[in-house]
Amino acid sequence: MTQQEIDDAVCVATGECLCEVQQRGFSIADPLNVNFDPEPDFLPPSIVDWDEIELHRNVAVINQPRKANCRLV
Repeated sequence: MTQQEIDDAVCVATGECLCEVQQRGFSIADPLNVNFDPEPDFLPPSIVDWDEIELHRNVAVINQPRKANCRLV
């Protein structure tokens, strides 16, 4: 598939004009190349798991035994 054919197919699929599609630089991806990243970095993901943080933040100062008739929900 040529670049022109790719651009034409994207134009038909999205309804965008040809000049807009060409500016965005579409190309065919190789499905066998799963490690593709045009700008690789080795930084950890910038996602905060607030539940995980709260587990470590709210630690009891004194371990208190559970009551015998108390059940977990």
